[in-house]
Amino acid sequence: MNTQKEATIIIPSFNEEKGIRTVLESMKKFSSKFEIIVVDDGSKDATSRIVNKFPGVKLIRHDVNKGYGAAIKTGVRQASSNIIIITDADATYPSQRIPDLLKKYREGNIDMVVGARTGENVKIPLIRKPAKWFIKKLADYLSGENIIDINSGLRLIRKDLISKFNRILPEGFSFTMTITLALLTNGYRVEYIPIDYHKREGKSKLRPLRDTYGFLKLIVRTVLYFQPLKVFMPLSFLFFIVGFILLLYRIFITEAFVTTITLLFMAAFQLFIVGLLADLIDKRMKD
Repeated sequence: MNTQKEATIIIPSFNEEKGIRTVLESMKKFSSKFEIIVVDDGSKDATSRIVNKFPGVKLIRHDVNKGYGAAIKTGVRQASSNIIIITDADATYPSQRIPDLLKKYREGNIDMVVGARTGENVKIPLIRKPAKWFIKKLADYLSGENIIDINSGLRLIRKDLISKFNRILPEGFSFTMTITLALLTNGYRVEYIPIDYHKREGKSKLRPLRDTYGFLKLIVRTVLYFQPLKVFMPLSFLFFIVGFILLLYRIFITEAFVTTITLLFMAAFQLFIVGLLADLIDKRMKD
């Protein structure tokens, strides 16, 4: 174990022969200060052969493709440092900003530093922007925080925090989104630094419609796990308001909606009770 390294850089890779060389070349100026681990997640191209040409870079291979999150978890288990830095293998993130992440972290009392894609040169495909906007707004509301970049692939986080939330961290692309929500909903401090985001080298693995739907489910599920009242209370209030409006309609206009009104008030009450119970269980588990 090399205790002299300042941090461990983990690069999950799946069929990234077009980008991994660029990424590793860009790290040469500071590579001696970091442990660099590339996790080849079952690639069928020349990814591993290219990595092997870089002395000092540790290569770990999965026999089959297990997913982005699974590759990160493998790298974290092999990391010698408690400071973990994650970046992508497609050359979209500016590797030269990695020392800046570490500098920001050392300001003190910070649990995660995220490279937020808000720089002057940000190449996010237009088709993904509406979904990203909606996901951000939903995540901001449910978490109660202004999340500048919820799923950036360039970030620094402590190894012990990944281990703490390992049981809920997914194997796929939503790993970064989940760890962001987990930290923010549990009172950890997350800071951001603006970075550029370049056009990727190679083919994207994201599936816009399917992955967006998956991200939305994950946001609700993660917040429900840590702050259930954020989900149950608005729903309870919504059912109550609709029921109350229909009740006024019945009183002042016409006798109708008796069954509907009853069901709406019952649903509002049940959601309220379930939300309170879920919150009590969550608080008890944290004690």
